[in-house]
Amino acid sequence: GTPQKYDPTFKGPIYDRGCTDVICCVLLVVAIVGYVVVGVVAWTHGDPRKVIHPTDSRGQFCGQQGTPNDPLVLLEFQCPTTQVRGGLWCHLQPPRVLPPVQICVSRCPERYMTYLTARSSPAELSYYRDFCVPGSDPRKGALEVLKDRECPAMLIPSTPLARRCFPAIQAKKGVIMVGNETTYDDGHGRRRNVTELLEGAKKANVVLETRQLAMKIFEDYTVSWYWIIIGLVIAMVASLIFIVLLRFLAGVMVWVMIVMVILVMGYGIFHCYMEYAKLKGEAGSDVSLAELGFHTDLRVYLHLRQTWLAFLIILCVVELVIILLLIFLRKRILIAIALIKEASRAVGHVMSSLLFPLCTFFLLCLCISYWASTAVFLSTSNEAVYKVFNESACPFSGHTCRPETFNTSNVTKLCPDAQCLFAFYGGETNYHKYLIVLQFFNVFMFFWLANFVLALGQVTLAGAFASYYWAFKKPDDMPAFPLFSAFGRALRYHTGSLAFGSLILAIVQVIRVTLEYLDHRLKAAENKFAKFLLSCLKCCFWCLEKFIKFLNRNAYIMIAVYGTNFCTSARNAFFLLMRNIIRVAVLDKVTDFLFFLGKLLIVGSVGILAFFFFTHRIKLVQDTAPPLNYYWVPILTVIVGSYLIAHGFFSVYGMCVDTLFLCFLEDLERNDGSAEKPYFMSPNLRKLLKKTNQGQPDA
Repeated sequence: GTPQKYDPTFKGPIYDRGCTDVICCVLLVVAIVGYVVVGVVAWTHGDPRKVIHPTDSRGQFCGQQGTPNDPLVLLEFQCPTTQVRGGLWCHLQPPRVLPPVQICVSRCPERYMTYLTARSSPAELSYYRDFCVPGSDPRKGALEVLKDRECPAMLIPSTPLARRCFPAIQAKKGVIMVGNETTYDDGHGRRRNVTELLEGAKKANVVLETRQLAMKIFEDYTVSWYWIIIGLVIAMVASLIFIVLLRFLAGVMVWVMIVMVILVMGYGIFHCYMEYAKLKGEAGSDVSLAELGFHTDLRVYLHLRQTWLAFLIILCVVELVIILLLIFLRKRILIAIALIKEASRAVGHVMSSLLFPLCTFFLLCLCISYWASTAVFLSTSNEAVYKVFNESACPFSGHTCRPETFNTSNVTKLCPDAQCLFAFYGGETNYHKYLIVLQFFNVFMFFWLANFVLALGQVTLAGAFASYYWAFKKPDDMPAFPLFSAFGRALRYHTGSLAFGSLILAIVQVIRVTLEYLDHRLKAAENKFAKFLLSCLKCCFWCLEKFIKFLNRNAYIMIAVYGTNFCTSARNAFFLLMRNIIRVAVLDKVTDFLFFLGKLLIVGSVGILAFFFFTHRIKLVQDTAPPLNYYWVPILTVIVGSYLIAHGFFSVYGMCVDTLFLCFLEDLERNDGSAEKPYFMSPNLRKLLKKTNQGQPDA
C-alpha cells in the first residue's frame, strides 16, 4: 500500500463525516424487523409449559389450576416392553405397539404394592386407585383392569422431582435400597432384588443426586454471597491498580520476563550438557536413535547420549535466536513498552472507558435473552399429535386421530381395541415444516447482533482514545466527553459499517457451528475421509475467524478516526500494519505477555485470598467466614468472576494500545516534525525514536 500523506485539515477523529455502508444499515434494520416478527410468531404459537410441566397420555399438562389436571406430579406406568412389568421403571426390551401410560397424581407412591394384593383390602385398594387412570371402572376384574392399562401392576416408593415421580433409590453402607427395602414383590408371588430396577432408574438416580448437590450449592451461595461480592470488588480494584502501575512498571516487567527466559534457557543448556557428560561410558548410552527405533516408553530415550545432545543443540539454537532478536529488535521492544505506558495515561484521562464494558455486557445480555427465549418458544410451538395405537392388527395403526371424535369414528368399529393416544408434539402445517429454518435464522441473528454490539464497543473506545492521541496538547485539546462523542458518531454515521463487519464474522461463525454439528453427527461414522475433510474445514474456518476478528478490530479503529466505509478502512488498516509488520509482531507479543501476567496475578491473588478465607486459615477473620458444604463453590465463583472482571478491564486497555499504535504509525507517515507537520506522539516516544518537533522541547 501507499503510505499516508500529510493532510493539513486532519486534527484527529473527523467530526464532519457522512453515513457509510448505508445498504448494510438498511439490511440490518430489515433483519431486526424480521427477527422481531419471528419472535412474535414464536411467542404466539409457543408454550414453554411443555418444557416445565409434564403431560399425561392425552397431552394435557399436570399441575394446571382450574383444569381436570390439578395434581402436580406425573406417574408413568406400563412401560413399552414385550411383557407387562408394571411399576415406574422396567428393563429395556423390544417395544410394544402401545406407548407407556402417563397420568397426573396428587402425590407419588410411598410403598411397595401390587394391584392383586391391593384388591384384598378395601383401604389398600382405595389408596391404590389414587394412581389409576381417572374414570376407571372399579367393578372390572383385575386382569381386565391390567389389560386395559387402567392401573399399574405394581407401585414402587418414589420421590417427586421436576414434577415427576422417580424411584426413591438410596445406598446405605453399600446396599442399594428403594423405600428402605432391598426386595419387592413382582405381583406373581416372587420377591425380586431392587437392583433389577437400577437399569431403568440410572438416569433418575443421577438426577436425584444432582438435585441434592444443587441444593447444597444453593445453601452455600445464600451464606457466602456478600463475601463473594467483596472478593469481586477486590479484583476490580486490583485490576485498576495494575493498569495504573503499568505506566511505571511496564518496562521493568517486560525486561524481567526477557531475562528470565534467557536464564531458563541457559539452565536448560547446562542441564543437558551435564546429563550428556554423565552418560559417558555407561553401557548402551552410545546407541543411536536410528538404531533404537520407536518405543512407546519415552523414558528409554533419556538413557541415550544422543538424545541429550539433540536437546543441547536445539536449546543452543533457540537461545542464540532469542539473543539475536533482542539485539536487532531492542528498539522496537522499547517502542512497545512506551506505547503501553502511553495507553495507561490515556485510560487515566478517559476513566469512563473502564465502565463502558458494562454497557456492552448489558446489550449482550439482551441479545442472549432474546435468542434463548425465542429458541424456547420456537421449540415448544408444536401441537399435540394423537395417533391410533392397538395391540392387534389394524389398518389404521399409526394414523393421526382426534380424541374428541375418535369414539364415533369407523376406527373403533374396525379395531375394537384401538385407542387414540397422545404420541408427540409436532405438526404438519407450513409453519411447523419451516421451524428448523426459523431456528437457523434465530441462531444467525444472535451471532450478527452479538458481533454488532462488540463492534459498537470497539469503535466507541477507539474513537475516545484516538481523541487523546491526536490532541496536540494532552489533555487540554481533548473534547469534553470523548467517549460519548465517539459513541454518538458510531451510531449516527457508521451503523452500516459495523453491520457489514459483524455480518461477515457472523456468517463464518454460523458455518463453524454447522461444521461442529456435522462433526457431532459423524462421530460414529466409519468414513475416515469425511472425518478428515471435516477436520480440515474446521481448522480453516477457525483460522479465517481469527483473521476476520483481527481485520475487523483494526478496521473499526480506522472507521472511528477517519469515518471511511468498512472496506476502505479494512484495506488501509491492513496495509498500514503490513508496512510495519515487525513492530506489529513485537507489540502483540509484549502486550499478550503483560495481559497474561496481569490476569494471572489478579486471579491468582484473589483466588488464594478466597481459599485462605473460606477454609478458615486466616486467624484474624477465622470466625467471620461462613460454614459451607463445599468451600470450592464460593472460591470458584470468585476466581471466575475475577477473571471476567480482569478481562473486561484489559479488553479496554488492549483496545487503547491497538488504537494508539495505529495512530502512532499514521503519525510517523503523515508528519515529519516540522513546524507545518509536527508529530502528535508523546515526548517520550519522540525521544525514543530520536524525533523532534521544531521549536518545541521534548521534555
